[in-house]
Amino acid sequence: MSIPTGLAAAFHPQEALAEQLLPHATEAGDGAHDPAHILRVFRNAFRIQAEEGGDARILAASVLLHDCVSVEKNSPLRSEASRLAAEKAGEILGRLGWSEEDRQAVAHAVLTHSFSANIAPQTLEAKILQDADRLDAIGMIGAARCFYIAGRMNSALYDVLDPLAEDRPLDDRRFAIDHFPAKLFRLAEGFQTATGRRLATERHERLKSVLDQLLSEI
Repeated sequence: MSIPTGLAAAFHPQEALAEQLLPHATEAGDGAHDPAHILRVFRNAFRIQAEEGGDARILAASVLLHDCVSVEKNSPLRSEASRLAAEKAGEILGRLGWSEEDRQAVAHAVLTHSFSANIAPQTLEAKILQDADRLDAIGMIGAARCFYIAGRMNSALYDVLDPLAEDRPLDDRRFAIDHFPAKLFRLAEGFQTATGRRLATERHERLKSVLDQLLSEI
């Protein structure tokens, strides 16, 4: 995916690192994991880091490379996406001369950020990345990304006869709003940092409001 000219400047104060890593940050075709997503996660991460601490260089590299391998949501390899991205991130940083310790720190954060991978983060930077990425999956942005991905998967918006899945199993591959209870509403419970939890509470309420408004219109 092409990177807009001058985008690195938006990653202040990590512009130099962004200039190096943005060409590797995303793969073509997925507008839910595009440069705009990377920048939002960066801003989320450094909002959390300002209160929680952590190594800014490790965190920035982790954010910039956390989606360097793209796997579609409906792919059988989806649960492997963060492992593949972690391996690729380590290779990229190795070519740039990063130490083994720092490469491992970034790889761990990338590996554990994913909901699908279900691996607990052990470092502060990994916890911040997981929180920052999950903040982008809830709230208004999270709702927009949910509907965008549903369109890519040719899913319907909802089951016309049973939109709330009261008499059927949830199926978020067939119906977009099934993804709200299946995953998105569960995310706010698992935030790793106090700052992340506070921000998640606000966005969770916005996400609930989106679904409430949609249901009122159908």
